[in-house]
Amino acid sequence: MIKIRYVKDEDKDFWYGLDKHLPETEFEKKVRDNQGYVLMENGKKTGLLRYNLFWDNTPFCTMLFVDWSRQKKGYGLAVMNHWENDMKSKGYGMVMISTQVDENAQHFYRKLGYKDCGGFILDIPGYEQPMELFMSKKI
Repeated sequence: MIKIRYVKDEDKDFWYGLDKHLPETEFEKKVRDNQGYVLMENGKKTGLLRYNLFWDNTPFCTMLFVDWSRQKKGYGLAVMNHWENDMKSKGYGMVMISTQVDENAQHFYRKLGYKDCGGFILDIPGYEQPMELFMSKKI
C-alpha cells in the first residue's frame, strides 16, 4: 500500500540518504512549510519530492526520487499526482520542474503533460553542468 505524506523531522536521516544537496536549514524549512513529501510503501520510506516557489508564486519541484527498485512501477506518477493535486488545492494554477538535458526524467515529465519552457547553461568553473531544462504544466 502506497502512502504519501509531508516530510517530518524524524525523516531527516532517510532524506539525507537520498538528497545530498539540501542544506540543513532548508530541510527545516521543508518540514515547517510542508514543502516536501515522503513516499511510503507498506510503511517503508521509498521516495521523496521537494519543492519551493519559483518567483515566490509558482510551485517548482526541485527534486523527485523514488528508490531504484521501485522505478517504472507508478510510484513517481503517484508522487507527482499527489503534489499537483496538493498545489491545485492551495490555489495554484501552474507548476514547474527542471531536469538536466542528459537525464531521462524529461521523457517522464512529458508523459505527465509537462512542456518545455526554457533552460540555461552553467559554464562557470566549478559549477559546470549540462543544460538545465525547465518544464511547466497547467493544473
